Amino acid sequence: MGSVGSDKQITGWAARDSSGILSPYKYSLRTTGAEDVVMKVLYCGICHTDIHQTKNHLGMSNYPMVPGHEVVGEVIEVGSDVTKFKVGDVVGSGVIVGCCRSCGPCKSDIEQYCNKRVWSYNDVYTDGKPTQGGFASAMVVDQKFVVKIPEKLAPEQAAPLLCAGLTVYSPLKHLGLMESGLKAGILGLGGVGHMGVKIAKAMGHHVTVISSSDKKRGEAMDDLGADAYLVSSDTEGMAATVDSLDYIIDTIPVFHPLEPYLSLLKVGGKHVIMGVINEPLKFLTPVIMLGRKSITGSFIGSMTEMPEMLEFCAEKGLTSTIEMVKMDYVNKAFERLERNDVRYRFVVDVAGSNLEQ
Repeated sequence: MGSVGSDKQITGWAARDSSGILSPYKYSLRTTGAEDVVMKVLYCGICHTDIHQTKNHLGMSNYPMVPGHEVVGEVIEVGSDVTKFKVGDVVGSGVIVGCCRSCGPCKSDIEQYCNKRVWSYNDVYTDGKPTQGGFASAMVVDQKFVVKIPEKLAPEQAAPLLCAGLTVYSPLKHLGLMESGLKAGILGLGGVGHMGVKIAKAMGHHVTVISSSDKKRGEAMDDLGADAYLVSSDTEGMAATVDSLDYIIDTIPVFHPLEPYLSLLKVGGKHVIMGVINEPLKFLTPVIMLGRKSITGSFIGSMTEMPEMLEFCAEKGLTSTIEMVKMDYVNKAFERLERNDVRYRFVVDVAGSNLEQ
């Protein structure tokens, strides 16, 4: 074991600088360890975070960088101590590929909050080598951070669930918001938002999509099955929705005021922030104090929740709504994603692409 992942040259598509433009890049996979899984990458979703990272929006980018953290692949080799997977399995890997395993979060099986977590790309692995993501022909991942894809889920459909699906499922479970009959607000209808609508509806929630314009009403109501659609500039509509929602999933990845949305929550309601925003948000404290409301954040989910979420989606027949592209279209896809011109998640057919061109 170890021959596939030891000094094997592969090709990925990498950003070289903050322009974020991706092009072919050759590099070596890290040596396959005893608990490692080597996968041939089949599909990889494109997340808004990939733009933040490749364009250095957060000021922490290292280049060359191969992005991609919604990875589905086929196992082509396993380490000697791997017990969960075998060659031929269809598996997935998400945002995290390592943790310390000894801190409080790790011992509590919420390793995504480990302060020594290792990101799937733009990070340094325990062997000192940079991590690179799923826009490449292969990856080596510790079995702890690999999950089997249920047979009922098409692998290309499963890719965005590893980030967008889990990001919605985890806080609903943690905050006790999985029982039927709740009233949900989904703020923003992108990759995470559209999965928020689907998962909330599958849990039996009444779902209101909240947007800045009316242009997505048909998509929200007719295509995704939302129960209501609210335009944030509609004064009457906003007033009629005050004190009515049990929770709001806030997926907006840019600065926005919180107060108009906090007023929509019931007493004890929860506003869950999921968008990565690089400037402070503001609100007046009485807006939350006078309703015992909570503003909280959530980050992806744990490797315990990952298979639960996938099985939930498989049982409910939930899929992500995707647009499949080849790797030679990836830079155009990034441009379109920045313009919010995708319904609702790009997925790269990595195995079906010519990575060398």
